[in-house]
Amino acid sequence: MEAIQNFLNSTGFVQFFAGDNWKCAVMILIACGLLWLGIVKKFEPLLLVPIAFGMLLTNLPGANMFHEILFAGGHVHWDIFGGAPVTQEFIDEMAAAGVSDAVLSTVTVGHSVPAGLLDVLYLGIKLGLYPCLIFLGVGAMTDFSPLIANPKSLLLGAAAQIGIFLTFVIFRMLGFSGAEAASVGIIGGADGPTAIFTTALLAPSLLGPIAVAAYSYMAMVPLIQPPIMKALTTDAERRIVMKPLRTVTRTEKIIFPIVVTIFVALLVPSAAPLVGFLMLGNLIKESGVTERLSKTVQNELMNTVTVFLGVSVGATATGATFIAWKTAGILIFGVLAFALGTAGGVLLAKFMNLFLKEKINPLIGSAGVSAVPMAARVSQKVGQQYNPHNFLLMHAMGPNVAGVIGSAIAAGVLISLFG
Repeated sequence: MEAIQNFLNSTGFVQFFAGDNWKCAVMILIACGLLWLGIVKKFEPLLLVPIAFGMLLTNLPGANMFHEILFAGGHVHWDIFGGAPVTQEFIDEMAAAGVSDAVLSTVTVGHSVPAGLLDVLYLGIKLGLYPCLIFLGVGAMTDFSPLIANPKSLLLGAAAQIGIFLTFVIFRMLGFSGAEAASVGIIGGADGPTAIFTTALLAPSLLGPIAVAAYSYMAMVPLIQPPIMKALTTDAERRIVMKPLRTVTRTEKIIFPIVVTIFVALLVPSAAPLVGFLMLGNLIKESGVTERLSKTVQNELMNTVTVFLGVSVGATATGATFIAWKTAGILIFGVLAFALGTAGGVLLAKFMNLFLKEKINPLIGSAGVSAVPMAARVSQKVGQQYNPHNFLLMHAMGPNVAGVIGSAIAAGVLISLFG
């Protein structure tokens, strides 16, 4: 009977009623809701489904697949990662570093913390591996020709990053730390891997809600952007027809990633990992001599890393950290950052038209956020509502891909300031 009782007590069903494990039940419901959005509504399913399932796994009581204490305080604690006993000095050090009581309560002096599967996978995020590999694949799938053909669109991509910095200032004024404000502001770049890369370095405790917010808002680009675009432009501006872009030579396509890597790495060294791998992927594609590598990076490698990245991010969304007032703030200010970024690109395009002979359709400015290619498609769709003969897609791709570079540079600046 004692063995049966011990077995029953070890089950997750019983553990749901112990301590704050009710939060795990809530998180499992949230995970199921996200799975529904990814599978049924098709909101960014390639990442939302792995994230939601990682969230499900990490909140199953007794599964012990992810241990926040191993990464408490923003660092990998290699001294206990291998299963060494926890010391009182370690607990005191973590308490002094501001680690929450909920996380500290998961360990006791003298006991070991065996690394779980998700702990091992999470190292790829904590060490900055997965986001850079994702950027490698994105680079191999990106055509920078619209940006090269129309360099002015680089300014629109830069202007869209204003949402990152304005949200950072607002969040900072509310009393949050610089690292937390930077991590929330980066949502405005509408670039999931960049948001994950930045948050993992600056505010890892916020990684779960920030990743969910970033990918959820990316999926809702067609809902969020059009009202802002229409509110800031006139009917006449939305009807502006832009001339076809010039043809970009193969030499230009090869030189571009090399020049951008050198310039950005020298200007903002912290952005070099993201921008460097983005440009490496693009060079593999455009060089024309590494077709096999290009296909592998775009398909097998990209798909594999996407699964690991999503599950690992979801693992950080434990009940103890996700169910908090900060999460509500992240969701609110995340959409604000996204809206401000959209507005920044549109307003700069309007301002540029004051000095340009060949006018820019301001709608393409909204594509300065780096939700590629969805934001560019939204510019095309809204433009055709007012002028069916207007084709803005390729013009919008210029600021769109510029936004990818811009968000990575913005992340590098914030990491330099608060990392």
